[in-house]
Amino acid sequence: MRQFLKYVLATVVGLLLFSFVGFLLLVGIGSAISASSDKEVTVKENSVLKLNLNSPIREIGVDNPFNGFGVFRSSGDVIGLIDLKEALANAKLDPNIKGVYLQTEYPQAGWATLEEIRNALIDFKKSKKFVVAYGEVITEKGYYIASVADNIYLNPAGTLEWNGLEAEYTFFKGTLDKLGIKPVIFRVGEFKSAVEPFLREDMSEASKLQTASYLNSINDHFLANVAQSRGLQAPTLKKLADDLSIQKPGDALKAKLVTDVAYWDEVEAAMKKSLDVDEDKKINYVSLSNYENAKKYVDEGSSSNRIAVIVASGEITSGKDDDGIASDRVAEQIRKARLDDRVKAIVIRVNSPGGSALASDVMWREVTLANKVKPVVASMSDYAASGGYYLSMGARQIVADPNTITGSIGIFGLLFNAEGFSKDKLGITYDRVVTNSHADFPSFTREMTEFERNVLQQNVNRGYELFTGKAAQGRKMPIDSLKALASGRVWSGAQAKANGLVDELGGLDKAIQLAAKDANLKTGDYRVRYIPEKKNVLQEFFKSFSDDEETRLMDQLGALAPYVQYVKKLKNMEGVQARMPFELNIK
Repeated sequence: MRQFLKYVLATVVGLLLFSFVGFLLLVGIGSAISASSDKEVTVKENSVLKLNLNSPIREIGVDNPFNGFGVFRSSGDVIGLIDLKEALANAKLDPNIKGVYLQTEYPQAGWATLEEIRNALIDFKKSKKFVVAYGEVITEKGYYIASVADNIYLNPAGTLEWNGLEAEYTFFKGTLDKLGIKPVIFRVGEFKSAVEPFLREDMSEASKLQTASYLNSINDHFLANVAQSRGLQAPTLKKLADDLSIQKPGDALKAKLVTDVAYWDEVEAAMKKSLDVDEDKKINYVSLSNYENAKKYVDEGSSSNRIAVIVASGEITSGKDDDGIASDRVAEQIRKARLDDRVKAIVIRVNSPGGSALASDVMWREVTLANKVKPVVASMSDYAASGGYYLSMGARQIVADPNTITGSIGIFGLLFNAEGFSKDKLGITYDRVVTNSHADFPSFTREMTEFERNVLQQNVNRGYELFTGKAAQGRKMPIDSLKALASGRVWSGAQAKANGLVDELGGLDKAIQLAAKDANLKTGDYRVRYIPEKKNVLQEFFKSFSDDEETRLMDQLGALAPYVQYVKKLKNMEGVQARMPFELNIK
């Protein structure tokens, strides 16, 4: 026994020492990486900024310094839209940067994000520096960015997607029927189609109407901009998609969608010629992650005057969670900006399909309080619908991109009766004793009475009146006029501007300019501060060891993982929801 205890003690001590040494190594590695990331990168003369946009693009980026090391699993870097735009603005002024090389085959971003990147590239081109794009397979999203390039190269064995846009919804009624689970729905408005996946196996006519309306609005904007950049006609581009005319690289070349069909070595040879670099020499490429630490040529402005850009991205929930838009956390950020005398104006950057109506109202209150003491401008990204619109509507001005998805002013309640599932599929039954008639209300294990249904519907009705009343107040329009635009209907940014739900069309830069103007600040008189700040490398390193549920689900379930994610979303749908159609994918 003594020998056994000795071995156990030695093993425990060894594990403790290993853990301690490992911790020191991790801290040392992290400190070294942090130090290197803070070091200014020297950009050589005659360099090219290389932008690989074939990754998820979010408002605020996440860099993984261990990409390429097998022991540190990563699904890839997340590109920050803010970082990308700042890099292009700096490269425009950087005398050592002679051009931009784009890899934009399949960017993982919404259409408003693509619009922001595209406009930043157009601004970069004012410097008379070149922009070159090359791809083996280029999707329509990728092409929208690439279309502003001076030269677009497509691989001779490659493909250019050109068949129009599609909005796809997923329906679960058949699954619920097979499981014996009954959805219990409470909603206001014929267009509030977020609940349809649980009630139907296809889209209602109202849902098809609104989807066709905003999808065609986005597509028309897409075609018009591509036509302008490539010197073509929008009707011609539409016919090419209708006829599926672009099947081979030669078809794309003949239609003037690309300037050349070439292999990579030929593309690089052409760039060397533009740069006056010898054929046997290498081009000095600078990646986005490295260029973020290069010398800054853009004047940051006075630090005594600030415009706070509060980024609210994701689904809306209550609490202080780090993921999504947690109402307590975002409300606190707005409150701090309101009370900070250095902050002269606030921009709320919203990228959200909505979520909890209660959480949306909590943040709306802080927006209205801030707006009483300093200018608050809302900037809508890919989505600012339902709860996302709720969050925005207390601002002094609302700015949206033409292809933003917004509106969906309406709410719903969603419950499930799992009595049949429990009894018939699992053999589980329930019984109860109550002190009052409705002490177990609402219950997931029994049928709801008509009286109880009416109570919940009245709560949803009150929530809808609250939402539309505040929206009408914020937009300064009669309640009847606002309700005519509501009923849960979704609009594109261009449509929302036309019907008065937003004030201006433009991106985040436009919103910042409007906020500065309202605060009587001139260019150079203020500095923009983004909240939350980008996490440093060490934080992201330790976060990579945390439980990454999404990655784990993909590993275990593969193609079934998204459906498990939908179930997880259902768990977050507590209380009355202000949310756009449940799952929308425009591609």
